[in-house]
Amino acid sequence: MIRALRNATAAELIKLWSLPAVVATSLGTIVASVTLAAALAMSAPPESNDVSLITAQAIVFLQIGPILLGVLAASTEYEGRQIVTTLTATPNRSLLLAGKAIAYLGVVVTVSVAAVSAGAATVWIVLDAHGTAPARPVDLGPLTGAAIYLVLIGLLALAAAVLMRSLIGPLVTMLALVLIVSPLLAGYTEHARVLPDRAGRLLYLPDSDPGLTPGTGALILLAWIAATALAAVGAFTRRDA
Repeated sequence: MIRALRNATAAELIKLWSLPAVVATSLGTIVASVTLAAALAMSAPPESNDVSLITAQAIVFLQIGPILLGVLAASTEYEGRQIVTTLTATPNRSLLLAGKAIAYLGVVVTVSVAAVSAGAATVWIVLDAHGTAPARPVDLGPLTGAAIYLVLIGLLALAAAVLMRSLIGPLVTMLALVLIVSPLLAGYTEHARVLPDRAGRLLYLPDSDPGLTPGTGALILLAWIAATALAAVGAFTRRDA
């Protein structure tokens, strides 16, 4: 079983990195992080020199990258029915999904850590050039939380793509949720805090919601992922290709 999982994961990794869209999204996320971080640092007032806080402000846009990676990891095989070939090679559907998830995690963890690190380094360089770099060490907690959030929100997108079996549907749903629905609802009701992105942002902006702790926010996001993943696994293992 372990060998089969290793082979399935290796096959999914090769498949992912062979997709130009995955490579472009990965590089684009890192480039966007540097660009946004530079812009935010240059526009920050002199007294606002918290590297972690400035970097965290870019996450709302950077999350588009992991979301797209998650959708691509599951949906591209349904363009042209490549999924039939994949299931022929790996008929154990649970094993196939596990391989996809691990391969995705390998890609998105690398991209997320690189993007957040590059963003934080850019903020520091810009602040230092302006003579406002903080004298104290950078707080790595929010930066680590930001990378974890990017991984998890992409994992939710992966589960949604497995469930919907398409590229456009889960991509539009996820982007509409995090960029439109969530900000709008947050202005009308406090219950918006239980949406996955609002709860998850406590990982990198721990003071953004006095009613929830970062641990609670992480649990809410994980609950969204678990519920979607369970539905996706159930559907994938029971339906036709």
